[in-house]
Amino acid sequence: MSDSQVSSGRQAPRRLHRIYAAFTLGFLVFVGLLALFEQWGLPKVWIGFSFLAATVAVYAGIGVLSRTTDLDEYYVAGRRIPAFYNGMAAGADWMSAASFIGLAGTLYLTGYSGLAYLLGWTGGFCLVALLLAPYLRQLGRFTIPDFLGERYDSHAVRLLGAAAALGVSFVYVVAQIYGVGLITTRLTGLTFEIGVFVGLGGVLVCSFLGGMRAVTWTQVAQYIVLILAYLIPVVWLSVKQTGYPVPAAVYGYQLQKVSERERELIRDPAELKVRAIYAERARDYERLLKDLPQSLQRERAKASALVESLKLKDAPLSQVQQAEKKRAALPKTVADAQAQWQQAQLQNEERSLPLGGMPLHAQAFAGDPDGTAQERSLFDVSRRNFLALVFCLMVGTAGLPHILIRYHTTPTVREARESVAWSILFIVLLYITAPALAVMVKYEIFNHLVGTPIAQLPAWISQWAKVDPGLLSVADVNGDGILQLGELRIGSDIIVLLTPELAGLPYVVSGMVAAGGLAAALSTADGLLLTISSALSHDMYFKVLNPNSNVTRRVTLSKALLLVAALGAAAVAVQKPAEILFLVAAAFSLAGATFVPALVFGIFWRRANRQGALAGMVTGLAVTVFYMLQANANVRHWLGWSGPVQLWWGIQPLSAGLFGVPAGAIALVLVSLMSKAPATVLLDKIKALRSPPALR
Repeated sequence: MSDSQVSSGRQAPRRLHRIYAAFTLGFLVFVGLLALFEQWGLPKVWIGFSFLAATVAVYAGIGVLSRTTDLDEYYVAGRRIPAFYNGMAAGADWMSAASFIGLAGTLYLTGYSGLAYLLGWTGGFCLVALLLAPYLRQLGRFTIPDFLGERYDSHAVRLLGAAAALGVSFVYVVAQIYGVGLITTRLTGLTFEIGVFVGLGGVLVCSFLGGMRAVTWTQVAQYIVLILAYLIPVVWLSVKQTGYPVPAAVYGYQLQKVSERERELIRDPAELKVRAIYAERARDYERLLKDLPQSLQRERAKASALVESLKLKDAPLSQVQQAEKKRAALPKTVADAQAQWQQAQLQNEERSLPLGGMPLHAQAFAGDPDGTAQERSLFDVSRRNFLALVFCLMVGTAGLPHILIRYHTTPTVREARESVAWSILFIVLLYITAPALAVMVKYEIFNHLVGTPIAQLPAWISQWAKVDPGLLSVADVNGDGILQLGELRIGSDIIVLLTPELAGLPYVVSGMVAAGGLAAALSTADGLLLTISSALSHDMYFKVLNPNSNVTRRVTLSKALLLVAALGAAAVAVQKPAEILFLVAAAFSLAGATFVPALVFGIFWRRANRQGALAGMVTGLAVTVFYMLQANANVRHWLGWSGPVQLWWGIQPLSAGLFGVPAGAIALVLVSLMSKAPATVLLDKIKALRSPPALR
């Protein structure tokens, strides 16, 4: 985009309206043409490649047209983005792989408790609008560490903020690149590892060439793609199931049907048989664990005997190879056996529960407030974790550097506040649809997939299983040849992506949904990588190490560091470290505990000083990380920590920020009161930051 396309006034330029209206129309025409070609026999793989190539080419074209070496343009898009389009770009920046891919999937698996994500994320933007966005824009810095360094007049605070921004953004960007690989693989049929690096090219071409200016205008286009890709199949599914095109309006009606079907499945004899088999397997693992290390020796001997027996019987090579694979998969050490078998025991115990371990969709919390002592305790812990997650997501949203920096790009402070309102509007379009989508998908699976002969299952099931068996798998546990709900395992990360195929829609809709998910992941990854490179090049290199460096060197260094960060995140993502939503939620707790106390007290409490800010940031980060590590059984095993997991008040590690945020705030206040007050010059700057005229 050229400079003439951006207006400094409150209304978006007419030229921008025309450009993006044409883009929207062009995208719909493109989808329509592919649908026509599909009817004429165009192979699915070519449809997938077409969506990938066309959308990435558009994003790349915007990146090339927006290339720049100007500092203001590269870091904050020249501070000339109208509130409407900045809100749309922020919506795309926010609609990460977690929102687009993981949210409806989490609601599908967890039901009511998944609404914590909707409440927390939406409430977080209210905090941004009221407490942070206008004040950050008023100071006129490039980055969040830049704001902290200026407010507290401290290189140490700046460096700590930059380091925290690096950590938070890196965790977050790994989740996005994982989503990029997942979607690219589904679109093209490439392996997951290759898909990661192919999709990575789409990330780099925008942020690498034009910085924030390119990222902003690309994110506007990506928002249009992702919201159309999300809404069209959901509306289609709503019409198919109910005859009404407004999913949110029929949500309660479909939820009632799902609840009735849940009660039927809980009593179904075939489901009860499957659950009994999983329960017996869990008991088998429990017996193995009690008899370690002798049980491991027996399992090895049994596996070796089976291999030898098959060889002596001259069994088919495939059977011998399968037996050898099972033997090779046995744990190598007693410690490995304990970890693997404990995990297997837990998984089988979960699968032995009604509905495959999923709670009743409409049940607010686990347990019963009027039941036995154990049920009341379970209810209290469940409700406590729901509220803790809402808190962490709200505060974390207000502390994410790549979101806050979006409101540095508006022409005025007033437009910064307005753009937050636009952001909420654009985000709500997806958020009010996600719960309805989860219920409709569950209705399809419960009524049309469960009970199908396994030999007649649709082809997309085996295709997804090839991508990653952890995402989708089917096992005929009871041997009746009919799929039971307990025999089907679906990961939350593919619920949205498989919706069109599950509903029997044309494959072009599947390609469009995948393109929308790719847009969501790319848009967030662009913003995160720019945050990482800015923290390294601007906050660490220029502000601290080499203040006299020229503009060209600073921008060149930022681009080089952006490339390094992208490759590093891709290397981690190919290891498939965790589910997308867990990675993102961890980043929220870290961001909230590290940044929010320092930012809020820095704006509204004149007495907050550099010593307090340092103490608060270090304390909040340390408490959050410690609780995340010590409350996670797998991490404890990897670190060699002995003893059982100790949860504080039953809070899950996902909500570690519940302890980190107040710990950081208390440390900031106490240390600030015990140390010297800020200088008069700094106090005057703080007063000007909060003065009413500055916020107009």
